[in-house]
Amino acid sequence: MNVNQQPHMASPYGQPQPGYGGGHVPAGYPAQYAPYNGPGSAHQQGPPQGYSPYASFPSKTVATNLVSDLSSSSPLDLGMRGPPTSGAPPVTPAQNYSQFGQGDTQNGPPPMGAPPQRPSVSQPYTPGAVNLSGPQPPYNQQFGALPNSMQQMTNQMASMQVGSTAPSPAGPGYAPPSVSHSPVSAAYTHSAPPTFPPTSAAPTHPPPTEGVAQPPPQSYYGAPHSAQQSFPNAAPAYSAAGPTHPQAPPPVSQQSFPQAPPVSQPPFSTGPPPGPIPGPRTHSYGGPPPGAQASFQRPPLPASHPAAFPGGPTSHPAAFPGGPTSHPSAFPGGPPPTSAPSQMPGVIPPQPPVSQPTSYHSGPPPTAAGFTPQGGPPQRPPLSGMQAPPHMTSQGPPMVQANHVPPSQPGMPPVPPNASMSGPPPQPGLQAYPPQQNGAFGQVRGPQPGYAGPYAGQQNYGAPSAAPAPAPSAPKRLDPDSIPGPIQVIEDDKANKGSEPFTTGVRGQAPPLVTTNFQVKDQGNSSPRYIRCTAYNVPCNSDMAKQSQVPLAAVIKPLATLPPDETPPYLVDHGESGPIRCNRCKAYMCPYMQFIEGGRRFQCGFCSCVTEVPPHYFQHLDHTGKRVDCYERPELSMGSYEFLATVDYCKNNKFPQPPAFIFLIDVSYNAVKSGMVGMVCQELKTLLDYLPRENPDMESNIRVGFVTYNKVLHFYNVKASLAQPQMMVVSDVADMFVPLLDGFLVNVQESRVVIESLLDQIPEMFADTRETDTVFGPVIQAGLEALKAADCAGKLFIFHSSLPIAEAPGKLKNREDKKLVGTDKEKSLFQPQVGFYNTLAKECVAQGCCVDLFLFPNQYVDVATLGVVPTSTGGSIYKYTYFQAPTDQERFLNDLRRDVQKQMGFDAVMRVRTSTGIRATDFFGSFYMSNTTDVELAGLDCDKTVTVEFRHDDKLSEETGALMQCAVLYTSCSGQRRLLIHNMAVNCCSQLADLYRNCETDTIINFFAKYAYRSLLSSPTKNVRDSLVNQCAQILACYRKHCASPSSAGQLILPECMKLLPVYLNCMLKSDVLQPGADVSLDDRAYLRQLISTMDVAESHVFFYPRLLPLQKLDVESTTLPVAVRDSEERLSRGGVYLLENGMNLFLWVGANAQQELLQNIFGMPSFNHIDPSMTSLPALDNPFSKRLREIIETIRTQRSRYMKLMVVKQEDKLELIFKHFLVEDKSNNGGASYVDFLCHMHKEIRQLLS
Repeated sequence: MNVNQQPHMASPYGQPQPGYGGGHVPAGYPAQYAPYNGPGSAHQQGPPQGYSPYASFPSKTVATNLVSDLSSSSPLDLGMRGPPTSGAPPVTPAQNYSQFGQGDTQNGPPPMGAPPQRPSVSQPYTPGAVNLSGPQPPYNQQFGALPNSMQQMTNQMASMQVGSTAPSPAGPGYAPPSVSHSPVSAAYTHSAPPTFPPTSAAPTHPPPTEGVAQPPPQSYYGAPHSAQQSFPNAAPAYSAAGPTHPQAPPPVSQQSFPQAPPVSQPPFSTGPPPGPIPGPRTHSYGGPPPGAQASFQRPPLPASHPAAFPGGPTSHPAAFPGGPTSHPSAFPGGPPPTSAPSQMPGVIPPQPPVSQPTSYHSGPPPTAAGFTPQGGPPQRPPLSGMQAPPHMTSQGPPMVQANHVPPSQPGMPPVPPNASMSGPPPQPGLQAYPPQQNGAFGQVRGPQPGYAGPYAGQQNYGAPSAAPAPAPSAPKRLDPDSIPGPIQVIEDDKANKGSEPFTTGVRGQAPPLVTTNFQVKDQGNSSPRYIRCTAYNVPCNSDMAKQSQVPLAAVIKPLATLPPDETPPYLVDHGESGPIRCNRCKAYMCPYMQFIEGGRRFQCGFCSCVTEVPPHYFQHLDHTGKRVDCYERPELSMGSYEFLATVDYCKNNKFPQPPAFIFLIDVSYNAVKSGMVGMVCQELKTLLDYLPRENPDMESNIRVGFVTYNKVLHFYNVKASLAQPQMMVVSDVADMFVPLLDGFLVNVQESRVVIESLLDQIPEMFADTRETDTVFGPVIQAGLEALKAADCAGKLFIFHSSLPIAEAPGKLKNREDKKLVGTDKEKSLFQPQVGFYNTLAKECVAQGCCVDLFLFPNQYVDVATLGVVPTSTGGSIYKYTYFQAPTDQERFLNDLRRDVQKQMGFDAVMRVRTSTGIRATDFFGSFYMSNTTDVELAGLDCDKTVTVEFRHDDKLSEETGALMQCAVLYTSCSGQRRLLIHNMAVNCCSQLADLYRNCETDTIINFFAKYAYRSLLSSPTKNVRDSLVNQCAQILACYRKHCASPSSAGQLILPECMKLLPVYLNCMLKSDVLQPGADVSLDDRAYLRQLISTMDVAESHVFFYPRLLPLQKLDVESTTLPVAVRDSEERLSRGGVYLLENGMNLFLWVGANAQQELLQNIFGMPSFNHIDPSMTSLPALDNPFSKRLREIIETIRTQRSRYMKLMVVKQEDKLELIFKHFLVEDKSNNGGASYVDFLCHMHKEIRQLLS
């Protein structure tokens, strides 16, 4: 059925989603996915002529052309095909990316004979996934056929997971796994799995690494991680460690390797080679170079120790994509197998589902009879504490996780413990970090009956194998667990920075992430709750800034709400003389001013001008040159504080009146019929008691007024002396005026009886209206005129339902044209269609009239035009598409309550001053600018941010750093004129490495989003997207070129603090604004575009990368939340229940096999089928789980500026399509790339820039 038929199923932002729930097969899955038929036929031997392991695009069939679609770049480890270099690789933290180091995986054309295939859902850039949807031709390859280097490269690419680590000095032993996770070991390599679960039920376990932990790249990864990690190793294997440093001696597992090259698991694996290649049997171990592969907390050895590996020089892993290692046979019994089955001689195992790690990570695939092929390398020794039990069967890939032993495959002979193991015993004492768990939570899951895979073309998983003929091995997809994941970074930051208070006294210190709960102690710099910077180390000159392309910006939230345990800014009153300022640049007194001449003068930290200290402000200096009253004065010791402004800072040199709130209610047919009018009137009766006030014990000074309108406007006299309210109608909307002065704006307490009478009468008066047309421009004019007449600032709350087509100023026409989407004319849809509202906005700002707009549309209302006044006056837009009182009431009323009650300033002007060398050049947010320096805000509330971009206009010095001061002059809700000051000092650097060491990715993404969304007004969407990708590629290429240690071009190396830049950038590129699906309306896009422009970093972070909490792991005794899982369908377990929030939406996803006890606790229902998907709130049940879950939902809602309506999504229900839109690591319906594929694409872009 079409979702449009059901009003409650609006799109994520309120629009209906046409086309959801299309053709389904009986099991309830979209028919485009092939039915589930069991695995491909059993082993065949060898690829046919012309077979290429890089089968991706059916459109290309050049069998011998191995050039990938990413221009021979490959996901993360695209080693160039060159002869191996000799000598130990340079080992530095900058290498940590070398997880991706060594192969040259190609994603190129498929073979002539490969069945045509559709790229998997999560793979627009196709890192080479072959799909088993058709019959596979038998392949003839003799045992012992040699993988050529291409194939090994592909192998290395497909799992991108650090595996077999280099042997330790004691011999080639292997690190034992950490207790709770048995890594995959050779214990089960005796058999290739004949069956694979569909990817939707894919075990979301990452393939565990083979017992190796990564080195701590910087301070982040020193400690063991929680079970929920994003990458399998302690550190991602990229040079996340930032710029190179000299290193300490290597970890044990890395020093002198007796007769053995470092062996590591290929980052990606691929299918069989195009044909047997004569020559010696070689193994390409494509893991990270030894430097990146330390197993525990000691830093790797310096790059100056090439001879640390006795036994022959190993080539830099990235440098031998297919070349032999120097001593292939130095291991007892031959080299240990890499994790790529296709590198083994002999048979090719069946292909695992795309987007899921293969189920074997070491050891050769079995022959049809289940025995190790002759001539293959021996199996790996078991890792400690792990043996294969004599007989366990599993239908899924044996992903070993949380104490589960890899079972043998059905149909294969059971393997006795330690069967066919050779090599020394495991090495005690090494610690391996478990990979991040995910949906399966420790279970080895088989395919779920009737649950089709989410990726195209996965037909035959799970059924008994047909014939004992082998299926060809396919290139494996890059393993998502071995690439940087947000969850691990977030959890690491919580562990490292969440326990200590963050003191702001240290210049240039990056704060904890926005996802970490921390306390701030103001010691001279503004709290990160007020200001967050993209970089805390600013380049000393513009050339360096240009070279790096890292944006220099600050996201400023002047009135941010602080947690209860932090002190709000102190209010300083200097009396009639007002605040002390620098004579030249007018900066306000702050901790950066240097007192000289015994305290009689001060030198400005911004412009270096010397100013006399007024006699009343004089104080002696101590022996360090500080004033002795320094710590008694907030302006000398704090980063944030307020001054009471004098009359000189007021308009017309007179103190302002207290502000007013005017409520303007649309009473046209649609508004009345939807229930909105009755609801607003009813709510206002109680809400007027909660108007903002300075002192909670005193009454609010804010006065209120009421207007209703359709084609004409009705003003109400609610003077306290009246027995009944009086209505006055203004029908001349072309020349708007306010028909009464006395009695329109009143004090709530004095006129309460009359106001309540009015609010009772309005819904009755218009109950039978037939008027459908509305005006909009005159409504704002009416409020503006009323504020002018009262000579005060204020705020208009407009409740509006439809496109204003009635004859009046600001009349609009319906210009929604989907045909323009994707064309050069698309930008016109984001621009206002008439200039009337721009002029009106300017008048509103001059008067201090802020406009908040609540929209209740059932069709196109042209948000791009109606939103001009709210977004120019510091106001907000709230949108409730297809508003229905029963389901949307809670969300609307909570938004309204918060909007009326929140602290705000009126008639504000903000200016940002900087020290010599940089200046503020660009501003983003909801405001108006009449000149290049002053940001004018008719209203400024606690949720609004102003983002400022800085550029160099001179050189900076490393000694003095760079300073900025944000000063906001505003009228408080009690009518006081105040100056709010926020100061921030950052470091300056002359080395690019220092810049890359101190950036904040979340703030960079916030800035990029605002920059890109504003660019839509002037550029085609495609250009905006391309420039974003290009700038990010330049940032990362510059790091690679100037800061990372030399390594193969095939490696993707990312700076530690920017390793999440690709995943977050991809989420932004896939957003509805930049890449809309067919079901996203123009209004939704304009609404989101305006919404993002004022978001703070915490809200933009969760908006682009939603939080996904596994509730089956919720501990009702604990106050902490379960660790989130990554936003991918692979992470969802059918037996689980998940809560997803992105600041706008709240989904409760219920797996089809969720435990009965869980469902009973949450819904009070005995089974999955009894759950009502239309519920918008959870029942209040008397059990600890229900109470805790409802508490969590309430807590999440209070953290966000908008109330999130709860939607219950049952697995396989039609609403699931909306839910999956927020699983941002997967490929999206609107054509957005999966994270894995985008990372490959970014790597290709970086390589192009470097070459």
